[in-house]
Amino acid sequence: MNDEKWGTILDRIQSQFQVIDQGEETIADIPNGKLEFIVFDSPMGRLKLERVTKPKVLDRKSFGGSKYGAASGVEYIYSDSEMTHMFSAFKDADGEWESFNAEGLTN
Repeated sequence: MNDEKWGTILDRIQSQFQVIDQGEETIADIPNGKLEFIVFDSPMGRLKLERVTKPKVLDRKSFGGSKYGAASGVEYIYSDSEMTHMFSAFKDADGEWESFNAEGLTN
């Protein structure tokens, strides 16, 4: 989901529904990664929409020893110019956020 479409969705929600919470958080272990969200009351109940923006992964390098107890891990190489966006929608079900398909909300 591109920036323009996300902005359009936010504008529509703010004009039609009561917004409970809205904000942006940085993703600690991903450079230039951020999570944008909005929580609002709708006829379907309380909903939460999220958009994660992060650099495109160009390469993945595994490292570590083969001996027991040796440190191992994965290092990601991120793009400086290309970003990816992931959209998620959640519905409040007795205090727990449950994922649902929000195609109708994004059109």
